Amino acid sequence: MKKLWSDFIYNLRGMRTQMFLILLCVGTIPIIFLVNLITNEYNSQLISQRTDELQSYGTVISNLVTSSGYLSTQESSDVENETEEIANIYQGRIIIVDKDLKVIRDTYNIENGKTMVSTEVVKCFSDDQNKYINNLGEYMQLTMPIVDPVTNETTGAIIISYSTKNIQLTSKAVTRKVIFAVCAIVLVILLISFVYSIFLTKPLSKLTDSINEISKGNMAVELDMHGYSELHKITDSFNQMIEVIQNQESSRQEFVSNVSHELKTPLASMKVLSDSLLSQEGMPEEIYREFLGDITTEIERMTQIINDLLSMVKLDQNTANIIISNISINDLIEQLLKRLRPIAGKRNIELIFESFRPVMADVDEVKLSMALNNLIENAIKYNYDDGWVKVTLNADHKFFYVTVQDSGVGIPEDSLDSVFERFFRVDKARSRATGGTGLGLAITRSVILLHRGSIKVYSKEKEGTTFTVRIPLNYIQ
Repeated sequence: MKKLWSDFIYNLRGMRTQMFLILLCVGTIPIIFLVNLITNEYNSQLISQRTDELQSYGTVISNLVTSSGYLSTQESSDVENETEEIANIYQGRIIIVDKDLKVIRDTYNIENGKTMVSTEVVKCFSDDQNKYINNLGEYMQLTMPIVDPVTNETTGAIIISYSTKNIQLTSKAVTRKVIFAVCAIVLVILLISFVYSIFLTKPLSKLTDSINEISKGNMAVELDMHGYSELHKITDSFNQMIEVIQNQESSRQEFVSNVSHELKTPLASMKVLSDSLLSQEGMPEEIYREFLGDITTEIERMTQIINDLLSMVKLDQNTANIIISNISINDLIEQLLKRLRPIAGKRNIELIFESFRPVMADVDEVKLSMALNNLIENAIKYNYDDGWVKVTLNADHKFFYVTVQDSGVGIPEDSLDSVFERFFRVDKARSRATGGTGLGLAITRSVILLHRGSIKVYSKEKEGTTFTVRIPLNYIQ
């Protein structure tokens, strides 16, 4: 019994079963709505038609009443015969009241001589409308003013109540026929849908087989399913996913290779220097000091690479710990420029800070300092002697903007798309000479993305480079 229940649940969760149930609901609910809509519309049309007919008769009665002076004499066989005949035809009741709201004619002979105070009757004497319709369930009530054609004054009112039983019976008969026809159509649609769902789910088994191959480590799988456009979309998405996985694996291998190469270079230099010291005896102290100084430089370079790699790992979006506080961006940039001015001064590079307004923002002070420091320091390193670096700060109601512009060597156009990649260097010799690791801009971009911001670069060789940073004033979780 437990296995049968388990199989039932499994089949119920199947795509074919759920598709059938969905089609059943989709086919049934609109039909109920449609039948109800058609019935109500048909019923409204019948009532409207009946109301128009009675309004015409009401106009005839009104003319008879005014022409015969019935409101004052209360004697007219034409009026009495006409009202009696119309009331019998439509299984209803006709009441005529004068301007004092007194009933002078009731085909039921119940209200004669009484005063009738109803909303519709009162409105006939106060408004300009020519009819009022009131739905009383199995009866409809039509109230019309009696207007004197000479004075154009309302001298009375006619209330015509008529039965809607015949209308309801006709409407029910039409509804039954509509339901029968629609149910037959729904059954045909569901039968076709059930058969169609069987064929539609067949290609999914092929997709399952491909996924199983990937789980076994076979990344060379390429899905090929023909048929409907949805299957083509699934095929394209699946193959794109495989391509992304392959690219990520390739990037991982390339990253490991780059790290190995970057660490191997200073290690190789240190080995050469140390071997030279060991192989030559009696070298002057100055040579020893020079070689040891070179070894220290290589150690510092390797330490910088390792520190940058650790920063990259910490800035990974899945593991980054960001500490947000509301700080002055103006003060942050001022502190950075104060720290970097001695470096710029060695090459007579002018540091300019232009702020359009005080800016307070929710940021991680340590990480943002590191990102902006990388941009400004790069602008100094890759600049000409006697050049300049201009840092601009501005803001609007939503973002603040930091622009770092320099008069330096610039970046070739074909390298602009790669400057934020890890270990990418435009000029490898110059980068190593200035102590660059090729990770600074990658770290900067990660920090800015962590703040839900963006960074763009504009550059022209031998004319300079401009980095534009945009970050929200309020941190977005």
